Order: sequence, then C-alpha cells, then structure tokens
Amino acid sequence: MNLTYGLLSTYPPTACGLATFTAALEGGLTRSDRLGDTCLVVRAVETRGGSPAHVAAELVAGSAASLQAAVATLNDADVAIIQHEYGIFGGRDGAEVLEVLDGLTIPTIVVLHTVPLDPTPHQREVLEAVAARADAVITMTDAARRRLGAGYVVEMGKVAVIPHGAHVERSRSTAPAAGGRPTILTWGLIGPGKGIEWGIEALALLCDLEPRPRYLVVGETHPKVLAARGEEYRDGLTALAARRGLANQVEFNATYLDVPSLQRIVRAATLVLLPYDSADQITSGVLIDAVAAGKPVISTRFPHAIELLGGGVGLLVDHRDPAAIAAALRRVLTDASLRSAMAAAAERLAPGLAWSAVADRYRVVAARLVARQTTAVA
Repeated sequence: MNLTYGLLSTYPPTACGLATFTAALEGGLTRSDRLGDTCLVVRAVETRGGSPAHVAAELVAGSAASLQAAVATLNDADVAIIQHEYGIFGGRDGAEVLEVLDGLTIPTIVVLHTVPLDPTPHQREVLEAVAARADAVITMTDAARRRLGAGYVVEMGKVAVIPHGAHVERSRSTAPAAGGRPTILTWGLIGPGKGIEWGIEALALLCDLEPRPRYLVVGETHPKVLAARGEEYRDGLTALAARRGLANQVEFNATYLDVPSLQRIVRAATLVLLPYDSADQITSGVLIDAVAAGKPVISTRFPHAIELLGGGVGLLVDHRDPAAIAAALRRVLTDASLRSAMAAAAERLAPGLAWSAVADRYRVVAARLVARQTTAVA
C-alpha cells in the first residue's frame, strides 16, 4: 500500500532533536525501495521563513492563518504523524497543537518525545487531550509507556512502542584514535544538564593511564541556550579543563556536522559517554545512535539508558559522580575483551534500531489506521 504521510514537527534547518528525528523518519519512509510513498512536511516554527523548498507548509506559533494552512496540508495526506513536545507549538504548553488535531480528518499518529514524571496540571491536561485525539500514540521506550499508563488518563490500547531510529552506521571498530590515544566521545546539542563537567572531572582521575585518553565533545550549543546565555556553559567547561590540567586532553568541536562526518567521528571513538544530569530522560537519540554504531557506552542512570544498556551493552553510573564515571571509564579503557563484548552486544541490537526498520514499523501502524478508516467509511 503506497501512502502519503503528513509530518508535523520542527524540521531542518532547525537545530533540535525533533527536527533531526523527523528528517530521518522522512528518509526512512520514502527510501528508494518504497517507490510511491511520499511525505508532506509541515514545519513548526516560531517565525515564518527559512524552510527548505520541499517543505509544504509552516505552522507559525500564534498564527491562525498558518494553522489553517497546516491543517489543510496535512489533510491532503493519507495519515498524519505528529511529533509532540510541549515547547515546539504555540500557546501555553504547546496547546495550539490541539487545534491542529481537531481540524484533521485523516488518521493521526502522535509520537510522544516527552512524558513528564511530575507534570503541571496543565501539562497533564494537554498531553491527555493530545492522546485522546490521536488514533495511535507512540512512545519510544517501554519506560515511557509505563509512565504514561501510570500517571495519565490515556486509552492504553492505542499506545505502541517504536524505538528511536539510528542514523549512525554500525561498526565493530573500537580501536583507539590515530596516534594510539583512546577517545571518549560525547556528542549532541550542548548546554547545562548535559553533565560534561562530570566527564571532565572524571578524566582528571585517570592521569595515570598511558596513553592519556582524550575527551572529545562534539556539538553546537543548543540554540535556546545560546540565545539566553551565549557560550557561558562551553566557556565554563573550557576553563574547568584548564584548571584540572586537561587542556590537551579535552577537545571541543562546535561545528555543524552532516551525518557522514559524524559517522566518521563515532567510528573512530573508543567509547561513548553520556553523563547527563537528568534522571527523568525517557528518550535519547544519541544513546540509540551510539548503540547502533556498536560502541561501548557509559551512561548515567536515566530511564532510557537503564532500559537499553542491559545485557552487557553498557555500564550505568550514578548522576553527578565523577568517581563512578572514572571507575567505569577505567574498566572499559583498560580491558579490550570487555570493550569487544560490549560492542558485540550492541551490534546484536543494531538491526532493529536502523531508521529503515523503524520506519517500517510506523508504516505498519499507518496502514492499519488507513485500512480501518476505509472500512468504517465503506
């Protein structure tokens, strides 16, 4: 069954996880072996303009005219796939998305990127209303689905789990970077809460290792952080590395990298470190990409990491605990057999995380909804 998918989300050139997710999902849905499948992209923006030529419409926060145009565009598709996070739509807690949902006449899939553990009353109201209007609700982890069922009034029969896709190539290579120095890699949009300071503090506890490992931090500063506080966080990290005598071991790459460039960096890394502060994070695209790339992962104990890193794929450490991070780093960096075992465990998970596989699961849900609507109309 060939389908047209209406995608509503942020979208490149917006620099955020949802934009990257949507572009990758679009690619998976319309890949070359799916001739006939198409996507109509409606890009959620704060101000009009700057969208790629193939974007069919923009949903501008607070603009009634753009909302009507977005609804009309989505209704030209067979099924809508809406990425939901509170901050990307207009209105209090993104409540304008409810007006979009009310205007749709096609089956609708809503993908929940955030399920707060302790929502405000209005956040709870908005999320429950979004789920009630959707024909299918997708969470990306079992932990998110359980949280949704335990904390919200939602028809759980319409909720399915489809993992976040991976856009980093798989690789079994865990060899040290050029020159023999092992590389610890953290990547993604940078800002407070990423916990990079704890990674730097941990590195200071590994001064006895030879060769000295380097800590590579790749990613631009999050646009909202940059607008509010400039490069304060990154500058603070640079100063911390200097104070700890690690100026030659901590490197920052703040340039925008396309997928092939990022793939090369991940392949060259020895391991991936996710020292995030949040104990509430239910989805991490970086975590998925690292596992799909076959890399050993050391991560703090946020829900998605706890769920994914079992079975020998990675090591979990407490939040804000440089000593625990350092101990885990030492284990992985000094034990080649452990690195190989972790990489092999990650490789076993990788096929189901590829964007092609993930898009196929969305395709199955969409086809079922379209068939059900067709039967109901008949």
